[in-house]
Amino acid sequence: MGTTTRQRTGTPATVVLERAGVPFTMHPYHHDSSAPSFGLEAARALGVMPTRVFKTLLAEVDDDLVVAVVPVSGSLDLKSLARAASGKRAVMAATSQAERATGYVVGGISPFGQRRRLPTIVDESAYGFPTVFVSAGRRGLDVEIAPADLIRLTGAKTATIGRTS
Repeated sequence: MGTTTRQRTGTPATVVLERAGVPFTMHPYHHDSSAPSFGLEAARALGVMPTRVFKTLLAEVDDDLVVAVVPVSGSLDLKSLARAASGKRAVMAATSQAERATGYVVGGISPFGQRRRLPTIVDESAYGFPTVFVSAGRRGLDVEIAPADLIRLTGAKTATIGRTS
C-alpha cells in the first residue's frame, strides 16, 4: 500500500490523508447509479470481502450529529451507537442533514475531510484487518487505509456498533 499523488480524483478526504502523510491506496471503480447498496457495490467492484468495506453514516444521538463507520456487510445498531456516544437515543440523520454537515453526497460520504469535525465511532471489527476500505469522498472511489490511521485521523472511538445481517 503506497501513498498516492493527488490527481483529478482528489477530494477533501484524500487531501486530509496526503497532508497527514499516512499510507493509503485509492481504488476507483465504476459506480452504477441503479445499485441498491453503495457499499456492497464497492465491495463487489473492488473484489473485497464486504466485512472489510466500511460505510460512513450519520445519526443524531440526543439531537447531536455523530458519524458511525460500520461494515457494509451489516447495519448500524442505533442502540449501541447511542451507548457508545454516551447518549440515550439515536436515529438516522436525514439525507439532506448528512450531506449539509459533511459536504459529501450520500453514497460518497467519507469519514475524512468533512465540512466540520463530528464525533466519530468506528466499529471495532475494523481492527480485524490490516487495512479497510472507506469512501474517498465520492461515489466510485474508495481508499484503503490501516484501521489505526482511520481511527487516529478521525479522532474516533471504537465500539461494537455494527449488526451483522
